Amino acid sequence: MSLLDHIVVPVADETDAAVTAAVLTSHLSEIKHITVVHVIEKGGGVVDKAPMEKRESDAREFFLAVESRLGDEVMVERRLEFGTNVAETIVDVALDVSATAIAFCPRGGNRFARLLSGDTAARLVTDPKLPVVSLHAVDEARLSSNDSTRARSTGGGE
Repeated sequence: MSLLDHIVVPVADETDAAVTAAVLTSHLSEIKHITVVHVIEKGGGVVDKAPMEKRESDAREFFLAVESRLGDEVMVERRLEFGTNVAETIVDVALDVSATAIAFCPRGGNRFARLLSGDTAARLVTDPKLPVVSLHAVDEARLSSNDSTRARSTGGGE
């Protein structure tokens, strides 16, 4: 059994999904199953950032970005979740599906922005209940020109 047999892959947006899928292509020989999870963060008593229908529609696009790149090579499952703590929700999904690991591409951003928004990556690895794999930098030769432009503009794979 490989560490990457069944991975849970959190995606935050379409760019994150495309970059992560591109990076995962070099690991497909080890992966049998991917559960892609997008967490819609709910703030207790706080007004939602966007209408729920829009956020759910956006999530379908994020899932499609992964499925279109990897779906012919490996089983891809979708999970749209709601939670007040993104990291805990991702871990809960991973445990629920009996994943072998959580795999993600760290996104760019300065420390101040991560401090203000909360650094989900740091929370994932602080007290892991299962292995967490930080995927290596994006090899731009494997990205389409559109994905490559997105990766550079968002700091994907840094």
